[in-house]
Order: sequence, then structure tokens, then C-alpha cells
Amino acid sequence: MVTRKEVAILAGVSEATVSRVFNGVGPMREKTKQRVLEAAETLNYHPNAIAQNFARRRSGNIGVVLPYVPKVHIFSTYYFAEVLSGIGEQARNSGYDMLLMFRTPGEENDYSRLFRSHKVDACILLGATDTAQERAELAKLHENGFPYCVVNQHFPGAEFNLVDADHVEGSYQAVRHLIAGNCRHIAFLNGSVQYSNSGDRWLGYLRAMKEAGLLEAHVNIPAEMPAGLYYEGNYSRTSGYKAASAMAPHIERIDAVFASNDRMAIGLIQGLREHGFQPGRDYAIIGYDDSDAARVTDPPLSSVAVPFFEMGRIAAEQVIGRLNADDNVRMKPIGVKLDTRLVVRRSCRLEGTRF
Repeated sequence: MVTRKEVAILAGVSEATVSRVFNGVGPMREKTKQRVLEAAETLNYHPNAIAQNFARRRSGNIGVVLPYVPKVHIFSTYYFAEVLSGIGEQARNSGYDMLLMFRTPGEENDYSRLFRSHKVDACILLGATDTAQERAELAKLHENGFPYCVVNQHFPGAEFNLVDADHVEGSYQAVRHLIAGNCRHIAFLNGSVQYSNSGDRWLGYLRAMKEAGLLEAHVNIPAEMPAGLYYEGNYSRTSGYKAASAMAPHIERIDAVFASNDRMAIGLIQGLREHGFQPGRDYAIIGYDDSDAARVTDPPLSSVAVPFFEMGRIAAEQVIGRLNADDNVRMKPIGVKLDTRLVVRRSCRLEGTRF
């Protein structure tokens, strides 16, 4: 194995100079730098990555913080699988490893500690919620200029580093499509209100319904909704299944259902079938995420496609790009919002509609 000393002898410099060249530490004359690089190439010298990172006080890791929920197989969910794949691809292409870390929702989390301990060089947060404690921890990251990014969650009134999707427009287009097919009584199965994308889907639903004159202008919160049109789950299939029991007594006067994700939509379909109601016959339904499962339901589930893979990739690209950036770049908030797209399948086709 070629050593740093051999490179130094061939280049006519000290071992310390060779170290500074490969670690990017301190000022260096370009001519000297080129002599060292040419000597290294001649001898086929490759510096030890662990030693390099230690010299730079870097770990070589991009940290990804995930919520820990007992009995939930988080890696089997389409959202997390796609976002993590996007992060992983960008990290690998940029020469970084991905370090997964779990947090328990509701518990205090000192994200800054990950940087102070040199465990990670940059950090991406998934499954974040809009709480006072979460805002306080993100504010610490931002004020200290740490390279971090939150995916699929935004915080009204605060400027944090975010990569999100246009869930208001995605929801609006889904409900508009149902309305265009002559559906008038459209129920809404929303997700947990602690997530901003649940609020965004609610806003898109309200906008479409009010524009069509199907809801009174004063309706702004779920409690003001007509009976039988609003339901809430937690984005799991089980919560969609449970919602079916609450919806079943009203289903004969419901034309369609818009569900905030595919897992809840599939659970709802399963539950309503047990009550004798068939999607595409007794009611139309549109889900959200355009997961793999949407293509294999019976009938195939219409859904709003969200570019989760690209969201993860961009988040990783942004934080890695800030590692060597100057302070002005690092303090400027990341604000990326990607488009969504409605994918129409048979689940929202009913006799007498115009789908």
C-alpha cells in the first residue's frame, strides 16, 4: 500500500503538506497542490477516508431522522420507502453514507446534538410535526447554520429549510375531478391534523367544494361540516377500515370519497365492502400518494401522485451542497415545493357520471 510519506518524497514536500492537500485544510499554493496530486496519481495513492473525515471533523454521514412508532412497519410504507430511496441515491452519488436515527413522537429531541457530537454532517427530518418543541429545535439548527432539511412538512409563520409538495393543489384537483363527474355529496377522510399536509388537503377540499357551491362559505373547520361528510384517521390502513363503520350509515347519500392517502382509502374500501358497498358502483373514491397498492386494488384506485423520491433526492442534494458553502448560502432558507398530479383509474367511475 502506497503511503503518504512516499507521495511527499516524490512531490518534494512534507507529509503535512500532503495531508493538507487531501483534507482541504489551510491555504495552499496551486503549484504545490498540483505537484502533490500528480505524485499521488503516479503512485496510485488513495487517502484513508476515515482519516480524512477525522481531519476535517466530519463523519461522512447524512443523518435521516425518522419517527419511531411501535408495531408500525415504517419501511413498508410507500412514503418513507420512496423518500429514503431518493435520499440514499443522492448521498451515494455524492460520496456519503446514510445514517438512520429514530425518535419517539412527543418526546424532546435535541437535533443540534447530532452535529455537536460529529455523528452527522447534515440532517434530513421525516415525519416532523408542527409543535412548539419541534419549532424550537429547528430554530436552533437554523440559527447555528447547520445543514438540515425537513421533508413534507411546513411551519406557517416560520422560515425553515423545507422540501414539500403542493398538497393544496393536489387535493383541489382530486375533488374537482369528482365534481366534474356530477358527484355532489363528497366525503373527506383526512389524516392526522398534526401534519401540515393534512391541513393542506383540507384547504384544497374546501376550495373545490365552495367554488362548486357544495359547501356554505362559512364552513372552515371540520366541526362545521354537514353530518356524514368529514372523517379522520392517522394515515394507516387500519384507521381507514375503522372509518368505514362511521361512514356506512351515511354512504347511501354520499356520491364519492376523497381520502388523504392510499392506505386509508384501501382500508375504507375493505370496511365498506363488509357493509355491502362497492367502490365504482355505490360510491366513487380517490386516494392520495399514487402508491404501488393503488394499481392493484379492485377496482384500481384513482390517486394523486406525489414525487416523494424526488423530494428526498432534492433534500439530500440541498444539504450536501451547503456543507462547503459560505455562511450567507447556509443561512438562506431552502424552500422547494414540487407539483402533484392526479392519476385517474376506475375507482372514481360511476354509472351516470361523466368520468
